[in-house]
Amino acid sequence: MPEISDASSEGEQQPRSIRLTDPRALRAYAHPLRMSLVGLLRSSGPFTATRAAELTGESVASCSYHLRILAKYGLVEEAPGGRGREKPWRATARYTEWPEYSEDATVAEAADALGAAVAERYFERVTRAMENRHRLPREWREAEEFGDSLLHLTPEELTGLGERIDALLRPYEARAADPSLRPEGARPVTVLRIAYLDQDIPDSEEE
Repeated sequence: MPEISDASSEGEQQPRSIRLTDPRALRAYAHPLRMSLVGLLRSSGPFTATRAAELTGESVASCSYHLRILAKYGLVEEAPGGRGREKPWRATARYTEWPEYSEDATVAEAADALGAAVAERYFERVTRAMENRHRLPREWREAEEFGDSLLHLTPEELTGLGERIDALLRPYEARAADPSLRPEGARPVTVLRIAYLDQDIPDSEEE
C-alpha cells in the first residue's frame, strides 16, 4: 500500500519510494508524530530537531528521539551542512510503501495497523482543509474535489484503474523537487487515492 505523501523539496534526485516490510519498521512508522515528521521533511526539509519542534509543537528532545527512530528504519537520514549538535535531517524517499497482503501474519497485522493510522491522519488533514476552505480564493474552492464514486469492478480492473491514475499523476511529481517546473499560480495540492471493497453494501449478485 503506498502512502500518498508530499514529495521532497530537495533539488537532488532521491528514490521515489521506500518499502517497509519489517513488522518493527511498520509499527514504528505508525506513530502519528513520526508520520508527521517524515511528511514535513518531504515537503519542507531538510531541517533540524529544533525546527521540527517549531513545526510540530513538540519538544526538541521528543523530535530528536523520533527522528533517530525513523533513521533506524531508513525513513530519514542525516543531511550535510550541520553545525555542532544542530544536525539537519532529510527524508530518504518521496513516498512510503508497505505490503497490501502478506502470508506472514505478523507482517499483515502490522501493515493493517499502519494503514489504519495513515487513513486516520489523512482524514484529520481533510477535516482541517474543510474547516479552512472559507479562506481560499474562489478559483481554488471551485477547483478542489470532494466526492466519491461507487463502481462495480473486478480485482483486476481495480488494479488497472490504480495504475492509470498513477500514470496520470506522475508527470506532476517532478515539480516538487524543481520549482522551475511549476507554472505560475501552482500551489501544493494533496491528492488522496482510496479505493476499497465496500462491505457495507449488500452484494446484489445472485448465488
